[in-house]
Amino acid sequence: MTQASIFLLVRADDIGFSHAANAACMDVFTNGICRSVELMAPGPWFPEAVRMLKAHPHYDVGVHLTLTCEWDNLKWRPLSGASSITNADGYFYRAFRKSDHYPDEITLEASDWMPVDLEQEARAQIEMVRKHIPWVSHLTTHMGGLRDDPNFQSVVDKLATEYDLAVDVRAEGFERFRGFGENSQALSPAEKAATLRQSLETLPPGRWLHVDHPAYDTPETRAIHHIGYEGVAVDRQGVVEAWTDADVRAIIARRGIRLVSYADVRQGRL
Repeated sequence: MTQASIFLLVRADDIGFSHAANAACMDVFTNGICRSVELMAPGPWFPEAVRMLKAHPHYDVGVHLTLTCEWDNLKWRPLSGASSITNADGYFYRAFRKSDHYPDEITLEASDWMPVDLEQEARAQIEMVRKHIPWVSHLTTHMGGLRDDPNFQSVVDKLATEYDLAVDVRAEGFERFRGFGENSQALSPAEKAATLRQSLETLPPGRWLHVDHPAYDTPETRAIHHIGYEGVAVDRQGVVEAWTDADVRAIIARRGIRLVSYADVRQGRL
């Protein structure tokens, strides 16, 4: 990396969770700046996501290990049937840790979850993704996981190593790039694009990771929400518009910002 080099890894999370997300995740790759996408094997729209991704084998894909489901009107279950990591209805818990928005709900952390069940489910998800997307390059965790729980993290680390999906972008010098600022959910789609343009104009040399969740503003997405995040459809439409914005792409080209993927990092192409 030369002194003036700027590397930007733009990652789209949650392909497979809805049709609107699937279409948007493909749009931001084919017409925008995204280079890596995270696939949720338990998601209800996983089969469609697989078909879309197979049509674009140069799109870098990660296993998005999914062990929670945060939405009020949409739920998913383990692929493996592992019971200690689900609620009484057999769905994943809403969250890993307690939230003020849902103070009476049991979380995964507060449950009697068993590492053997966690490993069984994580392994099932990895193998499902690899079965359909053999070029999968890395592993990430939906909603962050329980990073400071050694029992949780040891399972994730073990499987990432076993399946050769361990790509530590932080260890490779990547820092989080908050291209939409600190309160991105309050921005309209037009404001998101404008904020990203400004952020890119001043982005200093280095290695940067920009993560968000593209989806189209459709009736489907408007019905998906939870307390504290009611504007899902507008927020995620803004991600699509910003990541496909012609001026954003022009700034990246003019400044010589190099768009990279997790696969580029693991293969040393920086």
